[in-house]
Amino acid sequence: MKQNKALYFVPYTFWLILFVIAPILLIIYQSFFNIHDDFTLENYQTYFQSGTYLKMTLNSFWYAFLITLFTLLISYPTAYLLTKTKHKQLWLLLIILPTWINLLLKAYAFIGIFSMNGTANQFLSFMGIAPQQILFTDASFLFVATYIEIPFMILPIYNALEELNPSLISASYDLGANSWQTFRRVVFPLSLTGVKSGVQAVFIPSLSLFMLTRLIGGNRVITLGTAIEQHFLVTENWGMGSTIGVFLIIAMVLTMLLTGEKKKKGAIR
Repeated sequence: MKQNKALYFVPYTFWLILFVIAPILLIIYQSFFNIHDDFTLENYQTYFQSGTYLKMTLNSFWYAFLITLFTLLISYPTAYLLTKTKHKQLWLLLIILPTWINLLLKAYAFIGIFSMNGTANQFLSFMGIAPQQILFTDASFLFVATYIEIPFMILPIYNALEELNPSLISASYDLGANSWQTFRRVVFPLSLTGVKSGVQAVFIPSLSLFMLTRLIGGNRVITLGTAIEQHFLVTENWGMGSTIGVFLIIAMVLTMLLTGEKKKKGAIR
């Protein structure tokens, strides 16, 4: 039986080595070569000494934080209301449906909506307001990125709320707590696992956005993902692009460690 169980891990282990570990090792290896294929630490020195790369890093974390914050503020109340409504599966399907649409198609759809002759400016003209430059702004980038990431925040929070034991909420009311106290001391703490999973699902991809920064932000929003794309596809400085990728991977790992579940010693399984 143990041998049979071990065989089940062979495809997963092979997939993990081939598509996760090997690419990471390749990126780390490539980061030690400059544009002339010389083995050097020059890329790391440039990263730490250049104010441009440090600014990109801060921008990446700042925009990822804002996207995650806006997504959480919208998603938590939505997920909470979903647990209280009828036809939950239908509403969940409607939330999931946009994730089936290609990201590039959604980006081009918003380009049409936010352009000078788009739907948003047509509505402003109808209200008597002159057309505004909505596209290629920080606001439009944050709006579109938040819209795209919302389903990935709602689902884990919804699952955590659905798994709550109703008797705990009833006990809170029986002990004299009002609705706000019950939410603050019972519902929200017990749903933090879903919140942490949602933060991981949103914050980590938001660190490496590059398509939206170009199509919606008009390259005004510069992040680490944008820098990696430029180094690999434009300047062809794969070593510097890999170096930035290494720091991006480190940032993602740290995010997972900070938002991961901590097992308490002596916990009863």
